[in-house]
Amino acid sequence: MSHDYSKTPDALSRLTDNQFHVTQQDGTEPAFRNEYWDNHEPGIYVDVVSGQPLFSSTDKYDSGTGWPSFTKPIESDVVRTKTDRSLWMTRVEVRSAGADSHLGHLFDDGPADAGGLRYCMNSAALRFIPVSELEKQGYGEYRSLFEPNGTKEHAS
Repeated sequence: MSHDYSKTPDALSRLTDNQFHVTQQDGTEPAFRNEYWDNHEPGIYVDVVSGQPLFSSTDKYDSGTGWPSFTKPIESDVVRTKTDRSLWMTRVEVRSAGADSHLGHLFDDGPADAGGLRYCMNSAALRFIPVSELEKQGYGEYRSLFEPNGTKEHAS
């Protein structure tokens, strides 16, 4: 199944001011005062602009930073990184591959046993789809992530 996860004027018009600021103007929301930093419900996180699946709760962990943090994306090709030299420092920015939404930053201080990476994301760049809603919202192919064997059976 092919999906078009590009940015459209209609999708941009549905964003809140904060979602637009974060995803389109490379903003950052406040730590501990965002929707998903403390969400422990099983499900997937998609790009708020395009709906592209980005992260799974199976890879989410409490980094203590106040932002949702993940050890890896749901598929390796759904995000891209670039050097960010804003704020008088060099960081690695994470953007969605389809809509080019600013998502957050990548750091190398994540759990060592999971590869050592921390994808520190902005809740405003994400929309959460609970496991119970995966099929209804068109993401049924990701249900296998939450099955006992935990393997995906879809083509990326």
